[in-house]
Amino acid sequence: MTLYSKKLMALFRNPHNMGRIENADGVGKVGNVVCGDIMHIYIKVQKDRIKDIKFETFGCASAIATSSMITDLAKGKTLNDAMKIGRNDVASELGGLPPIKMHCSNLAADALHEAIYNYLSKNKMPIPKELQKDHEKIIRELNTVEHEHRH
Repeated sequence: MTLYSKKLMALFRNPHNMGRIENADGVGKVGNVVCGDIMHIYIKVQKDRIKDIKFETFGCASAIATSSMITDLAKGKTLNDAMKIGRNDVASELGGLPPIKMHCSNLAADALHEAIYNYLSKNKMPIPKELQKDHEKIIRELNTVEHEHRH
């Protein structure tokens, strides 16, 4: 039995929506201090919907596949619906993740939420309390990751 589902391996080998969006409306950057994975999610928003979404990820097969999956799940959704996408949604859509790799689905969901936070913040729009709380946690973790990788 393999640790990874066929769907995860397919997205690792041929990820969807990989790349950067120039002049993105929102950018989310997250990292994990333990494994060193770094993810960027870029969104273009039109009429409160995610019109386009791309990612850049430095990480393992699970990190790349979860980044790809979060973009598939979020594309075309309203910002409110996209904010509801969580780590379990990502892992479930991939046919599961090994327990040691669940943090990758956390990162993907966090990166999406951070891109939405960035968009709302730049446009001086109201930020839901839960999103604000998540943002503060993400920034603390990202600062730790960046500090660890400088030394």
